[in-house]
Amino acid sequence: MIEKLPELVNNNEALIRRGRWLNDVFLVEVGEIQYLVHVAAGRVECVETGPFVMPSWTFAIRGPEAMWRRFWQSVPAPGDNDLFALRKTGEMTIEGNLKPFMANLIYVKEVLAMPRLLDDRT
Repeated sequence: MIEKLPELVNNNEALIRRGRWLNDVFLVEVGEIQYLVHVAAGRVECVETGPFVMPSWTFAIRGPEAMWRRFWQSVPAPGDNDLFALRKTGEMTIEGNLKPFMANLIYVKEVLAMPRLLDDRT
């Protein structure tokens, strides 16, 4: 689902505007699979699929596949709908340089929630 981020994000002008100051690469780990998300001025340029040898990223968001599946449901259950709720339960980790992450928190949260639009299970 995360491979569709460029299409989902880049067709959302409001989201691009919200992330216009973010120019970074961040890592999203879904279980054993790593993805590098390249963002330039709020647009997702590409999503690279690992495995990687010594990947370079600014911040990383990691969690098991089952957690991401719950997070990406069209209407996630309470506690499964928010990155910080998942972090608080210990299912998700957020690491690296947290300054750009926190400065663009709403943007990152909305970008990572975009695959919910693809979920046809309700």
